[in-house]
Amino acid sequence: MNDNNLPDLTASVGKKKGLIISVIAMVLAVFLVMSAMYTVDEGHVGIIKRFGEATEQVNPGLHTKIPFVDSVEMLEIRTRKNVEKLRAATHEQMPLTAEVSINWTVIRTEAFDLFKSYGGLTQFENRILDPKLRSATKDALARYKAEELIQNRSQVIARIEELLLDEMKAYPVKLDSAQIEDLVLPQKYIQSIETKQTEKNLAAAEKHRLERQKLEAQREVNTAMAQRDAAKAKADGKAYSIKIEAQAEAEAIKLKGLAEAEAMQKKAEAIKNNATLVEYMRAQQWNGQMPTTVMGSDQGILWNMKEK
Repeated sequence: MNDNNLPDLTASVGKKKGLIISVIAMVLAVFLVMSAMYTVDEGHVGIIKRFGEATEQVNPGLHTKIPFVDSVEMLEIRTRKNVEKLRAATHEQMPLTAEVSINWTVIRTEAFDLFKSYGGLTQFENRILDPKLRSATKDALARYKAEELIQNRSQVIARIEELLLDEMKAYPVKLDSAQIEDLVLPQKYIQSIETKQTEKNLAAAEKHRLERQKLEAQREVNTAMAQRDAAKAKADGKAYSIKIEAQAEAEAIKLKGLAEAEAMQKKAEAIKNNATLVEYMRAQQWNGQMPTTVMGSDQGILWNMKEK
């Protein structure tokens, strides 16, 4: 009991307690630092709530808050898509089922006001956006007949957007585009549409056949007219050729006749003016025999050879 070499257990236990307390304090400090830091992802904004009350809006990035006092709610500001399936009626009171969608975005600068007013996107969709989308869709569908809904879907979509934009202009959101995802009409009407379309197709086919026959008939008429025109042109050409040849031949005969007449005229004038030439020609044509019969008076048997 009086051995002074025994270890001092009290000092050892005290040191261990101090080390444990230091470790616990360090862990708490790290925990507090980690609790005070947070990040906001891109495409979102952070809404700081202090004891449950929204106090400010922060942009994407690293931020700090008061641990155990402040909490952070993330609010998406990227484009969202809401889809609604509803029952409606056409202009002629034909029941139908429609599925419509709307793309929309929270305006970044007004996200804080939206959160304070509605407590988040889900509440805003359930209380504001979805009911107004259903109302605008029913109103737009009721303005068109069933056939128009099928044929003019783009006009119906434009009408839905117009009505919804007017209803949502007071809210801090931006509407991008609406779509009619599906449109289901009664089966009897679909069958009647198919029958009507079949009749239209048959009528169009018959019209096409008649137009084709008309074109073929017109083609035959055009061919006949072309052949007629070609034959006429050929006949006209041949007639013209014959006419030209006849005119040329007549002209040649005329020229030949004029030439012969002129030659005869000149020959006659020459004979008339030269009696000796006449006698010379008679001599050229004499066969050398004396005539056996002479009739009349002053019938010279021989020519007057005294003439020059």
